[in-house]
Amino acid sequence: MNRRRILAAGAAVALAGCVTYPDSDTDGEPPSGEELVRNAVETRRHMHDLEARRTMTVETEDETAERVERVARQPPAKQRIEVVESTDPDVPVGAVTVTNRATTWEYNPKTEVVDKQNHPNKVDTDRTRLVLENLLEEYRLSYEGTATVDGRTAHVVETKPPAEDVGPTIDLVVGDTTFVVPLRATADPEAMDVTRTVWIDDEYRYPIREQNTLTIDGETRHELTVTYEDLSIDTGLPPGTFTYEPPADATVETDGRDPAGVFESRTAAEEILPYELPEPDVPDSYVLDRITVVKRAENVGGTTATMWYNDPNVIARELYVAVREYQRFSPDVLEEIDLDGHTAYRRDGRIQSIFWTCGGLSHEVSSLTDDSPLLEIASSVGCP
Repeated sequence: MNRRRILAAGAAVALAGCVTYPDSDTDGEPPSGEELVRNAVETRRHMHDLEARRTMTVETEDETAERVERVARQPPAKQRIEVVESTDPDVPVGAVTVTNRATTWEYNPKTEVVDKQNHPNKVDTDRTRLVLENLLEEYRLSYEGTATVDGRTAHVVETKPPAEDVGPTIDLVVGDTTFVVPLRATADPEAMDVTRTVWIDDEYRYPIREQNTLTIDGETRHELTVTYEDLSIDTGLPPGTFTYEPPADATVETDGRDPAGVFESRTAAEEILPYELPEPDVPDSYVLDRITVVKRAENVGGTTATMWYNDPNVIARELYVAVREYQRFSPDVLEEIDLDGHTAYRRDGRIQSIFWTCGGLSHEVSSLTDDSPLLEIASSVGCP
């Protein structure tokens, strides 16, 4: 099942958190749109898990499609989506998507095929938080009062993108699902108007409903509405929520490298490794989440062990330390730096990294966050 397909319409929505905020400022005035979205960002940063019933309705000039899903998430990496009602021909009733740290399963009951994607060393960003931050930083926000959504009081925030954001395509996110709307093929971009309205739950200060509308010369061409009902936040999820067992009669098609193992401790990982693992000195807020071991094909050779650390109190705040039997980085495109008398290399960008080799092994320390002390962590690993 390809979750990018649904009548070529798009939107972005997040779910609910567990931090409560007052419903107005100290002067009795209603909160501003900026304040509400800023609260939503903070709520998302500390969310542990959620469950909801999600209804998605897409309306175009020619047709309307709707699907209802049961959604369970443990941001940033884990999710389970089960389609319980659908008039979308591309996403039938019974379709299931389950993602955990190492694997994504996608089951299409029409074809009775399960797509299994292995990704043991995938770096997980919190896309929902990034969408909210983009609303706060780039969009024009206006407060439009309150409304009732699923029996809950919600604040209505209308957002308008900067004029230059209306281009040939709009790539928006609903939860962790991406939709793309091809625009330039249908009209002059200067005649387009895109409006995103977000209903932010009063108690949790987090989006519970969203409507995205595309109009051309004043006429509505695409509209996507997403609503969350029966929302449950940080109440815990049943064991096995993010594991999946394919139906007995389904065909399983596999892509990606299957890990040799995923371990909770260095001792367990070292039982199958040809080398010992370092003990990096990471900040106190980080804990060891898992160690993945991946072996390359026999004709290529080489084993990689990756130690993943995260901050359990902040979503998507993680770093990793990798040890490889082969060199994965190219010194020619990196900045050369000194690491306690050894030559190392720095990479800046979406993923910030330090690479170096020692004793026949290649080392890497990487993070998605700017505040990770990569040089200090690399120094603690050193050259064993």
